[in-house]
Amino acid sequence: MSATTSTKTTASVVLTTRALLLDMDGTLVNSDAVVERCWRDWAVSHGLDPEEALKVVHGRQGYATMAILLPERPVELNYAENAEMLARETADTDGVVPVGGAAEFMAAIDGLPHALVTSADAALATARMTAAGLRMPEVRVTAESVKASKPDPEGFLMGAAELGVDPADCIVFEDSAAGIAAGLAAGMRVIGIGPRAAAHAPTAHVPDLTSIRVTTTPGGSIRLTLATET
Repeated sequence: MSATTSTKTTASVVLTTRALLLDMDGTLVNSDAVVERCWRDWAVSHGLDPEEALKVVHGRQGYATMAILLPERPVELNYAENAEMLARETADTDGVVPVGGAAEFMAAIDGLPHALVTSADAALATARMTAAGLRMPEVRVTAESVKASKPDPEGFLMGAAELGVDPADCIVFEDSAAGIAAGLAAGMRVIGIGPRAAAHAPTAHVPDLTSIRVTTTPGGSIRLTLATET
């Protein structure tokens, strides 16, 4: 018998932009171990299938996830349990590590227009970026900053406004369905990071941040050269 093997080829994609808007979990920081521990426990305590719950938790604020999983429950309970979940996640950094290439990527964009746009609150964002050994961007849009969770585009539009850049001149980095939808709804191009992103039609997709090279153009724009698998 002969075995057939599939080979992947690498293509180079170049995107030019004025500013970068960065999700955190799954994009800069791999926090899946913590997220799955906490949300599995929450799902079991509410009589839900943990595997089904994990399909919707990524990219959203906790209260929004709870509203999807328990649609008949009063929103006040979702906000209360979200606060408890945030406290637990902030205290638990076991297994939190940088996404491949994150430290080098953050060093490469230091001094260029960029912002963190995350569904985490400020305390959780600080805890996870610190645990992963990553620099915290000066411009941050966290859960406290917005009225609506991803997939609503509010956070990304706010990030663009904070940087003083038109949304069409921003590129979003995201890993989740909700985050990719939010970036596209904001009128921005989206680079999908990691395995979750591939199925949700980002503008371009890479396995991690090691596949991205950052340079600048003579006019001061940011040039991103992506090594994408085909």
